[in-house]
Amino acid sequence: MGTHLYLDLLVLAVFATTVANADINVVCANNSVRVTWRVNAELVPYAARLFLGNCMASQWKVLPSGEGEAQFNYTFSECKFTKMVKGKRIFYQNEMSYRPQTKPNPPDFVHPIECVYRRPKDWIPRFVNPGYGVSEGHGRLVFHMALLNEELSSIAKTNIIPLGSPMPIWAAVEQKSHQPLLLLMEECVAAPTAELRPSSQVYPIIGNKGCLLESKKENSMFLPRYHSSAIILYLQSFNFGFREVYIHCKLAVWDPQNFAESKKACHYIKGTNRWELLDDPSRSSLCNCCDLSCKSRSRRGVEWASDGQSHNSVLGPLIIVDQSDLRDSDTMMESATTADPQLK
Repeated sequence: MGTHLYLDLLVLAVFATTVANADINVVCANNSVRVTWRVNAELVPYAARLFLGNCMASQWKVLPSGEGEAQFNYTFSECKFTKMVKGKRIFYQNEMSYRPQTKPNPPDFVHPIECVYRRPKDWIPRFVNPGYGVSEGHGRLVFHMALLNEELSSIAKTNIIPLGSPMPIWAAVEQKSHQPLLLLMEECVAAPTAELRPSSQVYPIIGNKGCLLESKKENSMFLPRYHSSAIILYLQSFNFGFREVYIHCKLAVWDPQNFAESKKACHYIKGTNRWELLDDPSRSSLCNCCDLSCKSRSRRGVEWASDGQSHNSVLGPLIIVDQSDLRDSDTMMESATTADPQLK
């Protein structure tokens, strides 16, 4: 028995070395991937233990040299690919693995696979109805505001945010029989209540007609747009001074081609020590007023505002908690489970 165990370990060690030297070639197509994995002769009898995600090889052949070649031809909707959107790029990620033993045993070899694409201009995420947000109609326009998860792939499943972690806030307007519209966040403040009163304690986030004030203090910014009718405010959570936080924002729609000092989205770029216009950095001079006072513009902007083209949205409550509070909570839950077997 001891001899057999020793031989098994020796064989696994040899295979692990063999797989680690494997030749893997990846070709990313439009909506699929083709992976060719060439393995040494020692692994040919174990072709069924080679995987892309949870998928076995689409084709397998033994080469004249005695080596084996596995081909994996799959779309990104198969094999448990993960999709992640960052800025103007879309990432599809998975891993190749060699599993000499079945799950839950870990694989002996893992190799990451990634295909990166430029995000289409008309790409829109698969979320419209916010979970911890609002969806309200105003005339023929419907405004949305919600908290996203850290991957920016969907609405956040919780409103509890660890201190210092990202806090992406998404806002959008549905354009029903309208010309193309540009959505702007003219003003945003954090407050401890869902209703604002003259005496309310507030923390300014966006002010001065679309200037992201918080970007000068923390690692906060506007993310590149996926559509003119939506905007993502990427905040870094911090101690606002109150445990329950409500984000109040004045959203406004505007002509996408007609920026002005009073109709803009500006954030501060610390690397260049200057304000930058989100939608057209070449016109960032419109943001120079962010440190002073940005003047309101008459004409069309006033007409739109009077016709109900701006809207006040509220998001919350968001619970900002310290990491130590989360650890203490987990410890208390474990202690309670141990003390009371019925909780298991």
